[in-house]
Amino acid sequence: MDDSGLTTVNDLKKVLNASKNVEFRRFTRNEAYRWIEATLIKFEYMSLGKLDKGIVKQYIAHMSQYSRAQISRLVGLYKHSGRVQESDYGRHCFPKTYDENDLRLLAQTDELHGFPNGYATKCRLMTLAQKDTRYKNIAGISVAHIYTLRRSKQYLRLTKRFEKTKPTSSPIGRRSKPEPQGRPGFLRVDTIHQGDRKDIKGVYHINTVDETTQFEFVAAAEAITQDVLVPILRRLIAAYPFIILGFHCDNGSEYINKYVVSLLNELLIDMTKSRPRHSNDNALAESKNGSIIRTWIGYGFIDKKFAKELNEFYFGFFNEYLNYHRPCAFASTKEFPNGKIKKVYRLENYATPYQKLKSLPKAKQYLKKGVTFQKLEKKFLHRNSNEHAEILQQERQKLFNKIFELNNFPSGSLLN
Repeated sequence: MDDSGLTTVNDLKKVLNASKNVEFRRFTRNEAYRWIEATLIKFEYMSLGKLDKGIVKQYIAHMSQYSRAQISRLVGLYKHSGRVQESDYGRHCFPKTYDENDLRLLAQTDELHGFPNGYATKCRLMTLAQKDTRYKNIAGISVAHIYTLRRSKQYLRLTKRFEKTKPTSSPIGRRSKPEPQGRPGFLRVDTIHQGDRKDIKGVYHINTVDETTQFEFVAAAEAITQDVLVPILRRLIAAYPFIILGFHCDNGSEYINKYVVSLLNELLIDMTKSRPRHSNDNALAESKNGSIIRTWIGYGFIDKKFAKELNEFYFGFFNEYLNYHRPCAFASTKEFPNGKIKKVYRLENYATPYQKLKSLPKAKQYLKKGVTFQKLEKKFLHRNSNEHAEILQQERQKLFNKIFELNNFPSGSLLN
């Protein structure tokens, strides 16, 4: 930019008023600083009055696009030294105690011994330093600084350390064992995969069991993504005749996510998840996986495309059989003189989930609005258990025949 025609402060005023949209395009900081210094010298900044100094600073700020604070700093630099230039800055650096060779010795020692903890490494380095002078410097390292060096880029380039993926804690759900206190409505939930065959994914079974009454509803899912799983969970929860209060699951990501939490919050259901080192937290659902799902469906591969047919079987016949015609064992406790408590399963404690629900004190208070025991018996107990089981076996055979025909499976392979 050629501003040689501007010789007085009044000229600067005219420029500021007439060219507010004009910007000074600087290529480098040094070029901008040289122009600012030349401008201050040209207009004899040090001899100007306060008002005229302000106009010069406004002009410099407008043309250079520097901030007001930056202009004041540069003008102050000009007052002090008569120059506007970059100052040399020497950043303080602490001397290195451990050089590249020390880091290499540490990395080699760690790798040979399988990356032990800092105390073990420190002990080894001190022992090595007694016979090898190369380790004398690194042997003086503190245990805390060993971990600091292990995180450095130089150290990571020298070693071949592969760490397992560390699990991340999720704030979703409360780690706790459900405490129903004799009330129905506290579900245990688990997922069962029917296996894969080459690149074909198998179907998933979603098993939900009430802890107090052992009411159980099963559904099938093509996948355990939120767009598939959330509608199925909504359908399963709606199928229970009583109000659902709790939802307990393992720590699988299919349930521990914002979509399932949003559904449970909408239905005012409390979510809990299994605790570490407490394998019995979800034992009820896992035991039902083997005694119900694997017994009736088997272990053979079933393509995910049959999820619709499986749900027709589950909600049309199977869930009704489980809850109204299949007796379950309910444990009672027996205390021995030595204080040991044992769970026992007596004949009188066997009952269907419906019978158990009906036997609860004031059982009517747990039912959903519009649901009565008379309606449930009229709908689900119009056949005896043998009649319903016979129909169930026929429907299961039809389901398996359809799967066999479309996949060319050998007869009976699903149950093997």
